[in-house]
Amino acid sequence: MDTRYSSITSSPVAAYSRIYVAGHRGMVGSALRRCLLARGYANLITRTRQELDLTDQAAVHRFMEEIEPDYVFLAAAKVGGILANNTYRGDFIYENLVIATNVLHAALRAGVKGLLYLGSSCIYPRECPQPIREEYLLTGPLEHTNEPYAVAKLAGVKLCEAFNAQYGTRYVAVMPTNLYGPDDNFDLATAHVLPALLHKAHAAKCEGADTLTIWGSGRPRREFLYVDDLAEACILLMARRIGEGIYNVGTGADLTVKALAETVMRVVGFDGRLVFDAGKPDGTPRKLLDVSRMHALGWRPRYGFEEGIRLTYQWCLDNGVFEHAEVE
Repeated sequence: MDTRYSSITSSPVAAYSRIYVAGHRGMVGSALRRCLLARGYANLITRTRQELDLTDQAAVHRFMEEIEPDYVFLAAAKVGGILANNTYRGDFIYENLVIATNVLHAALRAGVKGLLYLGSSCIYPRECPQPIREEYLLTGPLEHTNEPYAVAKLAGVKLCEAFNAQYGTRYVAVMPTNLYGPDDNFDLATAHVLPALLHKAHAAKCEGADTLTIWGSGRPRREFLYVDDLAEACILLMARRIGEGIYNVGTGADLTVKALAETVMRVVGFDGRLVFDAGKPDGTPRKLLDVSRMHALGWRPRYGFEEGIRLTYQWCLDNGVFEHAEVE
């Protein structure tokens, strides 16, 4: 091992440990912060984007050397739905590559004991056997619409593996399925399918519309996980000192986009008709994760699908998310 990083150990993460949550204002980061505090981890370190630009290599290295965290959750990323991923391909690959390399290398140089890297299920091949096992990574072509984002996330996963092999770090990666919950992005230009549908269904109800239009055929199947369930899985990996490998995190069940839209309409209270825009892309036909590795650790999701959507919709209403937003 390089002696510059000899301070890295496998000590357990205690309640008083200094834990840096990168991206704490995003959906995943805010859930991590919420669940960590609920479990007694009070010594949390956060920085807003204005306070620390994670694409600035020198700034990230200075920050990591100054705070000397015991553990890092890397939840910061540039994210979006099919439209955003396919439109801003250069931005998605560049920003996510830079964030991953800056934070991971700064953590390495600062002697961080453990790190959890948030990947994404979209990094698996487009035509993947179902359910998707962790070992299927890099066994086939990616989905074209989000390929730049997926390549950047793949690089982060491989960087964790390489640092573990060369320097003896304990950097683990999780591959969450499609997430939703409080602090999600509900902007129709960049949102993922579920928050976009919530936004559209709410607007359609308020406007007294007769129809709700969704992209594609409605036939692709998707798996969804309430974000607090992901946070609990991440904290379990940290607490168990799991320091290598890849772990899928999902429910192990999926549904069609059509069924998703119908559930959202039911929760929102919109009783109009669904219209499918066949001119828009469907994306990957199916993404169902094999979550047996997490199950072997004793983790199970707590929130049912419709329950999670109701909690998310109520959070939107309580926080005025849709009040000033425009709908196409």
